Amino acid sequence: MVLGGHGDDMVPVLSMTTINGIPVSTLIPKDKIGAIIERTRKGGGEIVNLMGTSAYYAPATSAVAMAEAFLFDQKRLLAARPYLDGEYGYKDLFMGVPIVIGGRGVEKIIEIPLSSEEKAMLEKSAKSVQGVVTS
Repeated sequence: MVLGGHGDDMVPVLSMTTINGIPVSTLIPKDKIGAIIERTRKGGGEIVNLMGTSAYYAPATSAVAMAEAFLFDQKRLLAARPYLDGEYGYKDLFMGVPIVIGGRGVEKIIEIPLSSEEKAMLEKSAKSVQGVVTS
């Protein structure tokens, strides 16, 4: 899962990333993890350069997952951009965080613990998001 904005300022939450419960940092070398993060951050741009847009499969899949979670009251944990009202220390901002969607819409915003490095990256990402909003 990534937090914050979309693109170069995405915040990978490595402190919470596991493979079958084992911290990813014990299974994958740091340089490989860095390459995966970089590819994730640049992937949308790469698709746009190849196809002219990236708004096909992934956005549609996400919209369907959110609609099903709402319509069938699934209480499903998803990554989305809800309105933050103090969560993660941000107010009056829509930003990517984990949420639970059910029959009442966004039923809960999940605040996961972040390392100091992750908090700093999230601050940078929040500033980028805010910059887009105010421009």
